[in-house]
Amino acid sequence: MSCEVRSPMPGKIVRVVKQVGDPVAAGETIMIMEAMKMEMPVAAPAAGTIRDLPVGVEKAVAKDDILVVID
Repeated sequence: MSCEVRSPMPGKIVRVVKQVGDPVAAGETIMIMEAMKMEMPVAAPAAGTIRDLPVGVEKAVAKDDILVVID
């Protein structure tokens, strides 16, 4: 079952820690997002493997944009 991680608010991706094909554990940081002049980690809500990562460093994102898909 796939799990989509969506942006909680508008911001910008400043660092990507994991890549497509990487395994992740629940709670593990996938990327760092900057919003409202603060950096916040985007964590995996469930364990699995990263299937899609449609955003990259310096990419501006809107609220509810898909950041990562985990299988």
